[in-house]
Amino acid sequence: MKNPSASSLIATLLVFAWAVPALADAPLFVVDPSQVPFDLGPGAPANQPSHRANLPGAPGNSGSAPGNGSGLRANAPDNPANGPDGGRGIWAGDEMVGYYTRNGGTLNLFDRQGRRVAYRPGGGHTRSLFSPDGRWCGTVADTGGGMAFGMTQACAGRFFR
Repeated sequence: MKNPSASSLIATLLVFAWAVPALADAPLFVVDPSQVPFDLGPGAPANQPSHRANLPGAPGNSGSAPGNGSGLRANAPDNPANGPDGGRGIWAGDEMVGYYTRNGGTLNLFDRQGRRVAYRPGGGHTRSLFSPDGRWCGTVADTGGGMAFGMTQACAGRFFR
């Protein structure tokens, strides 16, 4: 049996994400960076970790920047909006493994304990996710009413520590 291409796999997962919005506000799936289409992967210039706007120390990207830490009420794990029925859950199958928030243009992904797992810089120049230490972590797919997160094995594993 022939393996599906990365783009067809991503398309299938996006259809799944649209089909079950009540079950999974933001499904999480694992991607292999070498199998991701170029414009979504770490090789595209706008997606490279070394791109100035993607660096962890760039304005708005740091975990200590206003709006990016879980100490802020909007980002806190005990905020009902970040719980299973809050509409910002990140789901692996039927298990909520984390939540996401948007503050000041930056998209932040947290595990259930409020530890920051990844971020997407504000500004709209990339759909890539980066780890707090600046590694390429995956990509974000907007699904019309929600999102889906395709993350590397190493980054996705941070939700389960």
